[in-house]
Amino acid sequence: MTPAVNYLGALLLMLAGASIRTRALKQGFLLAASYLFYAAWGTGFLTILVASSVLNFGLGALLRRKPTLGRLWLGIIVNIALLGFLKYLPALSSDASFFHRILMPAGMSFWTFQALSYLFDLYQEEEIDASLLEFCLYLSFWPTVLMGPVCRLPKMLPQFREVHGLSLENLVAGLHRIGIGLFMKLILAQFLGSALGAALEVAGGFEKAGHAWGGLDVWFMAIAFGFQLFFDFSGYSHIVIGAALLFGFKIEENFDSPYWSSTPSVFWTKWHMSLSSWIRDYVFIPSATLRHEPLWRYFALLSSMVLFGLWHGATVTFLLWGTYHGIFLILHRLGQQFQRRSGISMDGAAGTFLSWAVTFFGISLGWVLFRTSDLQQALAMFRAVLSPASYAQLLLPADCYRAVLVLVSGYFVYGGLTSGDWVSRKGEELLKGGAGDPGAARRILAFSWENRRWWLTPMAVTVVVFAGLIVLFQNSRVTPFVYTLF
Repeated sequence: MTPAVNYLGALLLMLAGASIRTRALKQGFLLAASYLFYAAWGTGFLTILVASSVLNFGLGALLRRKPTLGRLWLGIIVNIALLGFLKYLPALSSDASFFHRILMPAGMSFWTFQALSYLFDLYQEEEIDASLLEFCLYLSFWPTVLMGPVCRLPKMLPQFREVHGLSLENLVAGLHRIGIGLFMKLILAQFLGSALGAALEVAGGFEKAGHAWGGLDVWFMAIAFGFQLFFDFSGYSHIVIGAALLFGFKIEENFDSPYWSSTPSVFWTKWHMSLSSWIRDYVFIPSATLRHEPLWRYFALLSSMVLFGLWHGATVTFLLWGTYHGIFLILHRLGQQFQRRSGISMDGAAGTFLSWAVTFFGISLGWVLFRTSDLQQALAMFRAVLSPASYAQLLLPADCYRAVLVLVSGYFVYGGLTSGDWVSRKGEELLKGGAGDPGAARRILAFSWENRRWWLTPMAVTVVVFAGLIVLFQNSRVTPFVYTLF
């Protein structure tokens, strides 16, 4: 059976299930659609998913009867051992070994973390009375099974038990989210992925010898890759959230304008939100509250971010990426404490901008560790950033700098014009201007400003599509979803 047949069959089952008014039967159709959809990636992968679902449901039954720490650790060890065998062992083995040929099931990192959250919630004695069918549906739910968002069963279970049909409201809202996601993935992410050309594209540039790049080259590649990753994964998240919404399901949001964050802490509440909140709730908070010493809380924070890095893969660079962000967060907290003790205030526009700039460039520099394939490449690129003389060496084509500058600056300009407290007051200011009737012209300006999304969005789309088509004609390769690698 070809993948296309699987996808079509899953869609037909979803449509058929949407008209059913019996809960158990509807859940059965949803599960069948999810399994058929996942089987397109391989029946062997589906077997592992089903086995993991049944195993974790059994582990949950043990915890429900007696929520002891020993039983919780049994569940953690079983899940991490299975994930480690299929995801990390092949990465650590040699090319010639048997383990190197093992393939990890698509999305296993995501549904393993969902299974662990179920066990953690049961250990904390939350009332979760899911049946085996409902739990299997939770792990395999077709919009989230491949790349998340990471969902929690207490939020999904009531939705699985609702009996409702298709609605025009959900259809419109879902298609709107899907449209946003397709635009971010197929236009914005693809534009950045192709901006540097076939040999020097944003992702491929990290594979070159690091010592050859100038400092400005490294900054441009790091910032561009960070935005490519954002547009790619955020676009995918919009698509799956919209696809689920078509059938009446509301799943976790994953991104909330992270590059507008003024501190590293805020950034991690807005980037990959479903995973970062999972790490916060199930790793950082439980470990940080074990002891009250500040050093212990910093250790818990560092350990949590290291786990965040290793979740992406068993490489030195991912470990260092997590360590880098753990140290970045600790330095931010130390800076806040220093400000409180010294009485220094960073309030006001200048302080906010400085804090944002430090956060933005600090986060962007970290993408070097995330993207490079080995430590030597990363160190060479960091040396270029720290070497003033290297900034005189510009190796990227001029069009690359222009493309990145236009898209990144356009993102901030568009975001600034369509969001924020200060813009919400501009319509009122346009109407004020004098006593009496504000006049037709001023009312038109105010109305245009209050509804600026209706004319700003088509303008932005037109500009980006036009620029993107130019680049895509020069390099017609389409980059896959980045997070399929994890």
